[in-house]
Amino acid sequence: MEHFFDVYSLLLIDIVNAFDVCYNWNIKMTAQIMTKIKAIINADNSAGIKEMYPMKVLIINGSPRIKGNTSVTVNELVRTFEAEGIETEVCQIGGKDIRGCIACGKCSELGRCVFNDEVNEIAGKFEQADGLILASPVYYASANATLIACLDRLFYSSRFDKTMKVGASVVVARRGGCSSTFDELNKYFTICGMPVASSTYWNSVHGRLQGEAEFDTEGLCTMRNLAHNMSFLMKSIALGKEKYGMPEREYGEPTHFVRDDLK
Repeated sequence: MEHFFDVYSLLLIDIVNAFDVCYNWNIKMTAQIMTKIKAIINADNSAGIKEMYPMKVLIINGSPRIKGNTSVTVNELVRTFEAEGIETEVCQIGGKDIRGCIACGKCSELGRCVFNDEVNEIAGKFEQADGLILASPVYYASANATLIACLDRLFYSSRFDKTMKVGASVVVARRGGCSSTFDELNKYFTICGMPVASSTYWNSVHGRLQGEAEFDTEGLCTMRNLAHNMSFLMKSIALGKEKYGMPEREYGEPTHFVRDDLK
């Protein structure tokens, strides 16, 4: 309550000053006051949500370049999540030696991938996270091959329920191939009950030489809006779980396109 009175007493002083400047409302000062009120309300709500539901987003960076344009993009997301009171962890795997899935089926016995590398480490972090972001440079209108190898094994071998974990993908290119890569990465979310967060444009940033992504102001704005939307969605899902629980799930019989009567 002390914080409440201190803050709003300052707002009253601002209001008096606005009248003092002009008998009628000073439009500019009124806008400033309303901005302060909105910021205080948002900060208080964010703090309350964070205290009730500490949240974390795991970001997998598929680029092999430590300080490349994909990292510029990821850093913009991290800063925005921090402002929203959400913890982040970045795993950069583009330079790791991660092999693809060999369809051995051992994960069904072990509960993890038979190749005990970064994939199993990331699986534990993914299980504890409320959201997952996949970030990749564009190679031949597709995601980085190391990232795809990681994701194939990660999503197939991990046995925890991913329902209502929020997903998003971001892609970085010199010029083209962003939409196909963006679509490719989103497929991992939509097969396992993960809502996909959106932004104010498709989640892409452009740059060729190291650091050029910093000059893509529209792309970085898209990243900030993505992080804000994703934060809102995760908080809303947390509140929804508390009030309504998880959605009902029906398990159907696996089928294929071969008819028994035609064998």
